[in-house]
Amino acid sequence: MSEIDEATVVEDDARYVLHSWSAQKSLHPVAVKRAQGVRFWDYAGKEYLDFASQLVNLNLGHQHPDLVEAAQEQAATLCTIAPEFANDKRGELARLIIENGPIHDGKVFFTNAGADANENAVRIARDATGRPKVLASYRSYHGATGTAVQLTGEGRRTAQPVLTDPNIVHFWGPFTYRSVFHATSAEEETQRCLEHLEQTILAERPDTIAAIILETVVGTNGVLVPPPGYLAGVRELATRYGIQYIADEVMVGFGRTGHLFAVQGFDVVPDLLTFAKGVNSGYSPLGGVIMSGEIAATFDDTAYNGGLTYSGHPLGAALGVRTFEVFRRDHLLEHVRELEAEVLVPWLDQMIQDHPSVGEYRVKGLFAALELVADRASREPLPAVEAGGAHNPLVALKQAAIQRGLWPVVHGNRVHIAPPLIISPDDLRAGLGILDDVLAITDCAAA
Repeated sequence: MSEIDEATVVEDDARYVLHSWSAQKSLHPVAVKRAQGVRFWDYAGKEYLDFASQLVNLNLGHQHPDLVEAAQEQAATLCTIAPEFANDKRGELARLIIENGPIHDGKVFFTNAGADANENAVRIARDATGRPKVLASYRSYHGATGTAVQLTGEGRRTAQPVLTDPNIVHFWGPFTYRSVFHATSAEEETQRCLEHLEQTILAERPDTIAAIILETVVGTNGVLVPPPGYLAGVRELATRYGIQYIADEVMVGFGRTGHLFAVQGFDVVPDLLTFAKGVNSGYSPLGGVIMSGEIAATFDDTAYNGGLTYSGHPLGAALGVRTFEVFRRDHLLEHVRELEAEVLVPWLDQMIQDHPSVGEYRVKGLFAALELVADRASREPLPAVEAGGAHNPLVALKQAAIQRGLWPVVHGNRVHIAPPLIISPDDLRAGLGILDDVLAITDCAAA
């Protein structure tokens, strides 16, 4: 079979593929020919250091030999089987998740990805409580499907043509730097956010609320690390009012924050937890919902009215099992915490000193964001990259990084840092060095 050339790849993509979240005529996607580890290459041989982990899912990097081997072995044994059957890899992965996760007495319902994990978590919570309402925060993203996009608290929800669920209510979560409660410290932000959440619960009537869903660390909307005591306070409120606490860990689960699940770094135990992305680094679509034993018992004698053809797909599950083996053998959680403490945090501290466009940074594990501002005193943000324009400094920064061989994450007025967890200290420093250089572009736009 002859190799397809770049021109054909680009032509087929432009003619036949509809890309997400984009006006199609404005797109000029890079045609990727191959990838390995923390890098990928286009057809011209240009190399890119992947500082995005694609969509913050490629935790073990490109073409990891253990995952490739696991996929080949499983494909040779059993490519697929319906969810109604027992399967060794599906069961083993569920056991590993329960044994190593925060909910030790529960079960796992497998899904295809993160959005349907959140869809099913809400359905499970409603079934378990008999209540209709779900509280979700602004500055959140929970997926693009029906219920998930309505849970979402940012522009991708309000851009939808039809919103049909009146039982989803939004509230403000913590963001001390841009506090809607005029907090002047993390402690004040925690207190005022929890007071606001409780008042929302009381206004909506606790006996009508099935669940509160929160990203443990808000991802796309800013790498918002919860201030001390906030998640524990949410847990206490949920318990007090008989509400299920759903932790959305689609983006931050499986090591991104230096813990297998991010809630384990905050010493809280949710009632349900959703995952996807890093469970097998996106090598095969897979997600799921972890639920407590009490919730799982709801369905012992009553059917759960939900299901998916590919629930717990053997190929995806086999890759998930091997992911656990790689994490354990290569001490990846320790590796992430070491890189955070020894490389990332010192670099971020220096950026605050060196670049007037950096208002603040936020970091947890190998997940960080630089908040880029036009004025540090007023905290006025630089124009969002999505606004585009020939003179947009975020657009120029992103283009300059790509030209230098770094594939960055740029959202809103922020640069996010989310490389594969396997990245070496030297490669991490190399990518950070490029960011250091291109931040000169946003400095020119800052007062």
